Parts: sequence; structure tokens; C-alpha cells
Amino acid sequence: MSARAPLRLVVLISGRGTNMTAIARACQAGQIAAHIDLVISDRAAAGGLASARELGLETATVLREPGAERSAFDERLAATIDARRPDVIALAGFMRILTAPFVARYLGRMLNIHPSILPAYRGLHTHRRVLHDGQSWHGASVHFVTPELDGGPVVLQSRVPVRPGDTEESLSARVQATEYIIYPRVLGWFAQGRLAWQDGAAWLDGRPLERPLVEDFDASTH
Repeated sequence: MSARAPLRLVVLISGRGTNMTAIARACQAGQIAAHIDLVISDRAAAGGLASARELGLETATVLREPGAERSAFDERLAATIDARRPDVIALAGFMRILTAPFVARYLGRMLNIHPSILPAYRGLHTHRRVLHDGQSWHGASVHFVTPELDGGPVVLQSRVPVRPGDTEESLSARVQATEYIIYPRVLGWFAQGRLAWQDGAAWLDGRPLERPLVEDFDASTH
């Protein structure tokens, strides 16, 4: 039986691209049986573009023109993605809300990481909201992308304790450290054929995930 060919991966970013960097290094280390064919940003000044080029990756920028419809941006983004014929698309700090037709185009092969223990704290400013509410735990979730914002089936979550005296910055740093572990892990499962989208749900090792897998990271995580 022949070995599975490496997957073609496209990564979408808007900022520093730290999750993209973690994914790229995992690919280069053989932890993910995939190759990043292209890193796309919706911001020309995104720091992650330079990081990608330093890693030897090809980059592209797709900007939303002032006053243009979201659908027009999505069409140009889809054309840029489709030119690479990717097997999987990873949203890694990509800050655009995508239209339902765009999501449907890649349903089952587009993943995202969100900095909260979904379904809690969808949307922005999750660290601030967790601290404001006095929560004891925080974390991140890797999920399939569906038209519902941050609402797709969750595959794997990290949990970190909220410490006394935590700030948005300290809590964010600790959560991000776990993101760099769990996102490459999920992409690795996808590349191995262990993870799949079936019947509107995430399946792992031939069975539907009734609930997300959770990995606890103790207080030493930083």
C-alpha cells in the first residue's frame, strides 16, 4: 500500500501569523503530512507575510476594496485559493467574516482556531470577556468552519487555568502557547485521514465526535 501523499495546504492570516508559523514548522518537521502551498493575507502590512517568506513560503495579498461587497472579496479570495487546488485550508488569525457561499465552497476542508472554549465566547475580545466574567478556565478550540460564526463542529480544545492577577496579555500568551500545539495536531490528523467531515459532523478514527476532545494544560503553561 503506497504512502499517503502530502496534502496541499493554504493558510489565511490577517496579522502576525504566529499560528501559521507553528503550522509551517510542524510541516517542515514532518509532524503534519502536508506542504503549505500559499499563505494569503487580507492585509498588506500583516507581519505574518514576512514570517512566511522567511520560512520559504509563497505569499499573496487579497485586499477588500473600499466600498466593495463582501461577495466580491470572497470571489477574489476563492480564485486565489483555487489556483493552488488545496486539500485543506487553515484560517490562522484570519479576521474576515466569510460569506455562506464561500464557506459552502470549502465545507469539510476548512478549519479555524478560536481563542475560547467554544461554544462560550464566540467573536472578539475573548480574553477580556473571560476575565470580566471571573471565569476559572480559558482556552482555545480547533473547529471545522461553517456559515455560523465560530459555530462549526469542534475537534480539539485546550484548557488553561485563569490565574489570580492575570491580564489580557498574560492570559492571551498562555492560551496562544496551547494553540501552537493543538492546531498542528488537528491538521496532522486531517492529513493522516484520521479526521474527516461527514454528515455535517467531525469524525475521528471512523466515529463521529459526540463532544470535543479536551487537553488540559497546567499552570506551568506560559
